[in-house]
Amino acid sequence: MWLFKKKIPTLRESGFLKGLTDWHSHILPGVDDGLQDMKDALNILEVYQNAGVKKVWLTPHIMEDFPNSTQSLKERFRSLKKEWKGNVEIALASENMLDSLFEERLEKDDFLTLGDTGKNLLVETSYYNAPYGMKSMLDEAIRKGYRIVLAHPERYRYMQTKDYIELKNKGVLFQLNFMSLTGAYGETSAKIAHKLLSERMIDIVGGDFHRVEHLKGQLDTPFLHKDIINRLNYVSNRI
Repeated sequence: MWLFKKKIPTLRESGFLKGLTDWHSHILPGVDDGLQDMKDALNILEVYQNAGVKKVWLTPHIMEDFPNSTQSLKERFRSLKKEWKGNVEIALASENMLDSLFEERLEKDDFLTLGDTGKNLLVETSYYNAPYGMKSMLDEAIRKGYRIVLAHPERYRYMQTKDYIELKNKGVLFQLNFMSLTGAYGETSAKIAHKLLSERMIDIVGGDFHRVEHLKGQLDTPFLHKDIINRLNYVSNRI
C-alpha cells in the first residue's frame, strides 16, 4: 500500500495573506535598501492585492546609513499614494535602528510611528551584536511614553531566552517576519521563530520584503503546517 503525505499548502494557497495587515515592509521606493522604482512598488502592491492582503505599513529604514528625514519620507509616501489606485491600504511608519541617530530623534520626538496611537515605535538592532546603550535607549523611549515594537526578534544572533523575557517584561512587542517560519532566513531563525510563537511572544507579523522577486518567490513556498496555524491564531493586531 502506498502512503501519501498530505500536501502542504503554499503561502499563496494557505489563505494566510487574506485580510492580513503587514506591519513591516520596505516598499516605499528609493529611500533605503528596499525597492528603488515606483513601478516596482506598484507591482508588489498589486501582488499583495491579488493575494488578499488588506493593509501594508511602509517602514523604511532610519539609521546612520539611511538618515531619512521625516519630511522626505512623507513626501515620497504622498507620491506613492497618488500613484497607487488599488484596494490595499498603505500607511507610513519607519524602522528605527538603535544607534546615535535614534538618540537624536528620540530627544526631538521625531518618529514615524506604527498604528493609530502615535506611540508604537518599530526598532531594530544589528543581527550580531547588541548596540551600546541599548537598555538605556529603550528605557528612555518607554519613559517618554513610547511602546517599543522590536522588528524580527527571531533574527538576532546575540539574543538568548533571558533577553526575550527581559524585553517582554518591559512591555516590548515582537514583530515576526512570517517567512522566518519557512526557513527563509536560515534554520536558526526558523527555530527561534517557532519557539517564540509557541510561547505566545509574537504580537504582530510582517513580510519585510525588499524586492518584488522576494515576495513572488515566497508565494509558492510550502507554508503553514497545522501547528503553525494554531500558533498564529492568537496573533492579532495588538497595536
